[in-house]
Amino acid sequence: MTDPCKPSAEAPILESLADIEAFEQQPLAQQFPHSNSYALFQQSARLFGDDTAIEFLLGGHRDEPTQRLSFRELAGRITQTANLLHSLGVRPGTTVSVLLPTLLQSHPIIWGTQAAGIVNPINPLLEADHIADIIEAAQSEVLICLAPSAHSNLWEKVQSMLPRLARIHTVLFVSQALFTQDDASLPAHPNIRVLNYNEAITQHSAEHLISGRQFAASQIAASFHTGGTTGHPKIAQLSHGNMAFLGQLMRVYTAHLPRHTILCGLPLFHIYGVIIQGIAAFAIGHRVVLLTPAGFRSTEGMKNFWYHIERFRVRSFSAVPTVLMALSQIPVGDADIRSLKSINSGAAPLSPGFEQHFEATFDVAVSNGYGMTETTALIARAPSYQPPGSVGIRLPYSGVRIVHLSDGNVSRECPPLESGVILVKGPQVFTAYKAEADNATAWVDGDWFNTGDLGYLDEQGFLYLSGRAKDLIIRGGHNIDPAIIEECLSAHPAVAACIAIGMPDAYAGELPMAFVVLKQGHACSAGQLQAFAEEHMTERAAIPKRIEFIDAMPLTAVGKIFRPALRQLITERVLREMLQEHGIKATVAGCQDKQKGLLMQVTANDEKQLNAARELLTALPVEMVFHTA
Repeated sequence: MTDPCKPSAEAPILESLADIEAFEQQPLAQQFPHSNSYALFQQSARLFGDDTAIEFLLGGHRDEPTQRLSFRELAGRITQTANLLHSLGVRPGTTVSVLLPTLLQSHPIIWGTQAAGIVNPINPLLEADHIADIIEAAQSEVLICLAPSAHSNLWEKVQSMLPRLARIHTVLFVSQALFTQDDASLPAHPNIRVLNYNEAITQHSAEHLISGRQFAASQIAASFHTGGTTGHPKIAQLSHGNMAFLGQLMRVYTAHLPRHTILCGLPLFHIYGVIIQGIAAFAIGHRVVLLTPAGFRSTEGMKNFWYHIERFRVRSFSAVPTVLMALSQIPVGDADIRSLKSINSGAAPLSPGFEQHFEATFDVAVSNGYGMTETTALIARAPSYQPPGSVGIRLPYSGVRIVHLSDGNVSRECPPLESGVILVKGPQVFTAYKAEADNATAWVDGDWFNTGDLGYLDEQGFLYLSGRAKDLIIRGGHNIDPAIIEECLSAHPAVAACIAIGMPDAYAGELPMAFVVLKQGHACSAGQLQAFAEEHMTERAAIPKRIEFIDAMPLTAVGKIFRPALRQLITERVLREMLQEHGIKATVAGCQDKQKGLLMQVTANDEKQLNAARELLTALPVEMVFHTA
């Protein structure tokens, strides 16, 4: 068998829009023959056999023994998982929710569930009520979760949720030596079957699917939670074709490189961890080192991070800006990190100043891409040369349009360098949201997905982001729907109106805050409203860090609240407060730039003050220009 992952000097190079257009001359089905995730794992087992696919660090200690799965073992456990679930009644349309930290079993469970039905990975750090909302919205019938553990309260969450989960008929618990108990029960729920996943899969074949399933690219493989308000989680449905396309595409992008090791600290309920550091890595034949159940949240794993890079000869990893901020404060010490060549940053903007500092400090290239859950992690990818500020070029067989919209319809196309709403379509774009109501404004001109982001294209086809039309708050890579905050605070008897936005933060990228208009004759402090939010909000990351009172909301000509004015107001205040705190004499004024969106102008009387302001503020993910008076 020809190894499609062997480095080749003749491999196509996708460094420009012209390269991509030439690549597209061959039909998609010929370039990428596999139409489902299961086929890719079976191929990897044949190609890479007993080579190590996964190494798992339980504690993150410097020299601790690892647990391993070869490519053959990984494919076998995926098949066993699928066969177990099939025996429990799971069929191609059945959803299985997965509530786990990162474990050695995580990938077999995620991909085995897809081979039997639909997988619904859920953030285990969410509050129990929020998790229950997601499970109900996904219409799950089986729940796979962590066994009782002194390190986690997940089992307790499951017990508290089950009375709400009318469809769940089976709970599979996953045990892990030195981390969980070996057994579990649910005596209060005698009608729910409880099984030990680790033991149950051993009773099933690792050789073939007992279902005899014939996959179709259009079949739903995964349902990911992407936000939504309390009681109405938004669920994005991704197909087998989406998964298979990204897995095969990444082979093309990395065809000039040897197989290597990547380190994954991203959670496996996150699309990037599942796709780019999951199926794509395994399809290429990379070894994936899983950094503890807590990933980048692991104190021990982060403390020894650079030694893990040396030990496993890691070539690349992906992280959100907050992780890179934390790593920049951890000394390399005597660790040899020369194997590390590239880092992918995503989920939130990375300030150019910090990016340059990180690259210089650790002698590694940091690249920025652009994507979201609804696009199976990618819309644009940076080639080896990336113009400053760009997030790269569109993927092959996909399209990106920059448009102006009016009442949900395209009013005109934007020429190069003019900012507008980013629309995308292609084989990586998801099928639909599970709730039909969520699809009403998601699609434009038929099959073009409205990303809700603002950006522009240059003459060479490079994409640049300039803001968000949808007002999602991104806190350290965690997506927060502002409606969650607004819904909560608006329920307070003193609140007449509330708008939540993200305020810039050097560490998290954005932090949630709210502007509030009080009802006439009512009094309330910011502290009282924050306490109210803490009491009533289940999504802890969404609790506003700051509340500002204003007399009236700024409005557009047609009477809608004008969020950009509020975003400009809080950004100006944050910058001024930072300058004042550090004794820097400079003024700040914001404006809405046609191309870049919100643009802050920082003015100082002399070069010394200007340089001090620049050094202080460039860590913020804010477009700024600096000049002297």
